[in-house]
Amino acid sequence: MKELILLRHAKSSWELNVEDRHRPLTEKGMLRIKRMAQHNPEIFSDLDAIYSSPANRANHTSSIAIHSLQLPFEKLALTESLYTFEASQVIHFVKNLSNDLKRVMCVGHNPAFTQAVVYFSGKDFDHLPTAAWAHLKFKETKWSSVQEGTLTLGLPKKILK
Repeated sequence: MKELILLRHAKSSWELNVEDRHRPLTEKGMLRIKRMAQHNPEIFSDLDAIYSSPANRANHTSSIAIHSLQLPFEKLALTESLYTFEASQVIHFVKNLSNDLKRVMCVGHNPAFTQAVVYFSGKDFDHLPTAAWAHLKFKETKWSSVQEGTLTLGLPKKILK
């Protein structure tokens, strides 16, 4: 059995005149990801690996979640292939994970993550908001074979009322 958590980065700022990959989180985004992580700590426990896009907003989101949950930073790897807006690259990344890994979290961007949720769950799904997560449980034992996982969503509007 394999488990995948796709965590979309928290709300980022468009105020600074910087390249896309350097956009920072807003203060609201930083608070929201901390609260999202602390609301469902079991979702993020026992992770074998955490992979994040190297974009500032994704890396910062990963760091806040890890710090909030007191997870080991050694599990975090910045992964250039997750700095994408194409679902096919996220799907390729997941399907090529080491089979030694059972529970993996990836932190990245839309529309790639929303489309990857649709692909991996077989469910019709419109939008993964900032700081939201999708937890997918697969029956398969090889990442290359994962499909139609059981989907659970952590949406900020439902959690942080």
